[in-house]
Amino acid sequence: MKPGDPKAVQKLFDSVAPSYDLLNDLLSFGLHRVWKKQLLLWLAPTAGEQWLDLCCGTGDLAFALARKIRPGGRVYGVDSAQQPLDLARKRGIEESCPDIYWLKKDALNTGLPPCAFDGAVMAYGLRNLTDPLAGFKEIHRLLKPGSRAGVLDFSHCPEGSKRALFQRFYLRKIVVPIAATIGYREQYEYLEKSLRNFPIGSVQEELALEVGFRTAAYRSLAAGQMGALILNT
Repeated sequence: MKPGDPKAVQKLFDSVAPSYDLLNDLLSFGLHRVWKKQLLLWLAPTAGEQWLDLCCGTGDLAFALARKIRPGGRVYGVDSAQQPLDLARKRGIEESCPDIYWLKKDALNTGLPPCAFDGAVMAYGLRNLTDPLAGFKEIHRLLKPGSRAGVLDFSHCPEGSKRALFQRFYLRKIVVPIAATIGYREQYEYLEKSLRNFPIGSVQEELALEVGFRTAAYRSLAAGQMGALILNT
């Protein structure tokens, strides 16, 4: 599978959707919830705000956001893959979350109105976009002046570094074998491929500033295995 191929990425996430949340918990030892919580602490969403969760998948971050912006706020969960959205929508009904709206749209071209949102998040989606710069442009277009955004993802570790060696071991010896036990070897082998041309943190900062963000700060998580880019318009 070629990284950044929109149709292939959509097919991948449609196929893994039924086991996606379980695998996230297993493969990160539950720590993905800690990283998402930290992202929201940095962004500080407040009651009454309008937020976007781009590449929302099954909605983990959208539900966490919704709890922060009540009462009076709204969250729009956007994803190009139908199966994860269906699971998110079902969970929203079960948990009585009328303040979350699920939209099947391309994160590079949402068609949503400009300057309409107080904040945006994207967790583990930037790597999968055809063009990260275009992704930053769309986020910037959608945000009101004085808004903020956060992008959480794996770090592209410097080749030959201890962090890169550990990441390769983790992906090849833990992630892929565990995913393979339930039939998802190919889907999770893609993860390492998606990191090869993924911009490092400092380049992500440069790209965000290039499209007009006022500030961009990359913050390391999980001993440098993950990173969060915090943006302000």
